[in-house]
Amino acid sequence: VQLQASGGGLVQAGGSLRLSCVASGDIFNNYAMAWFRQGPGKEREFVAGINWRGGIPYYTDSVKGRFTISRDTAKNTVYLQMDSLKSVDTAVYYCAANPRRRVGAAFIREDYDYWGQGTLVTVSS
Repeated sequence: VQLQASGGGLVQAGGSLRLSCVASGDIFNNYAMAWFRQGPGKEREFVAGINWRGGIPYYTDSVKGRFTISRDTAKNTVYLQMDSLKSVDTAVYYCAANPRRRVGAAFIREDYDYWGQGTLVTVSS
């Protein structure tokens, strides 16, 4: 499985961006897909996740109501719509996948086996 993330950029506070993650290889219904981020000097943290087969998405508290994760199985793509961006959202964003745990039980870096290359989001205040 290979993941290719894109969509990052520079945006003013209050603005929006949509990240995309295209998966190639065998993505099956048992996969969980997630977005993580790593800010300057910080650990990589879970942002949002969804199971490939669908169902309830999960979000870290700081992005609830502002970010939306979705997936398009026909395009093998997972999206992260980010609205009302804040300077604290500045980070490199990574998409990730794992076939072992459903997203409701996979919130840490070690739970995920496949990673995209990261895309930088910079929010100016």
